[in-house]
Amino acid sequence: MKLTIERAKELNGTMVTEEHLLIHALNVAYAMRAMALHFGEDADHWEAIGILHDYDYEKYPEEHLQHTAEPLLAAGVDEADVRAILSHGWGICTDVRPETPLEKSLFTVDELTGIIQATARMRPNGITDLEVKSFMKKFKDKRFAAKCDRDLVLRGCEMLGMDIREVAEICIGGMKEHAGELGLLGTEQ
Repeated sequence: MKLTIERAKELNGTMVTEEHLLIHALNVAYAMRAMALHFGEDADHWEAIGILHDYDYEKYPEEHLQHTAEPLLAAGVDEADVRAILSHGWGICTDVRPETPLEKSLFTVDELTGIIQATARMRPNGITDLEVKSFMKKFKDKRFAAKCDRDLVLRGCEMLGMDIREVAEICIGGMKEHAGELGLLGTEQ
């Protein structure tokens, strides 16, 4: 059975309680929805994968994605969906190489949304008036949001056959629609 947004939230809620991780899951989910729309794919399904992508991270940060497959498969999540989730850790904590547009998108936007969020939080109007040009200035500054792996983002963009600016624009657009929920309305609001 295909993973739904409701089921993803329910499963994620059994493992994730920290506010910043819940917000991160939503950032990735809304970026994934936007990527799905870009590719003409099932936006609800891609959003659901985004919600669930860090399922085991809060409880097992040093063993991320090592406690994901078994419980999710047991909960009835499709093997393909579990594989997609595992693939976002490729080269970091799994050997599952992203192959489909969904997997390549998740691999790319996981880190990318962190830089977008950090950029938006620095702005008076948050993400509401964030343009790609302003984002790229922050992306190029390796000291800004230093924990976000820019090389990984660029590798993901390459896998997608897309320019970083294009992927960033899609993700910013997807996150912008949910600015209030994501706490990205800015310091002026």
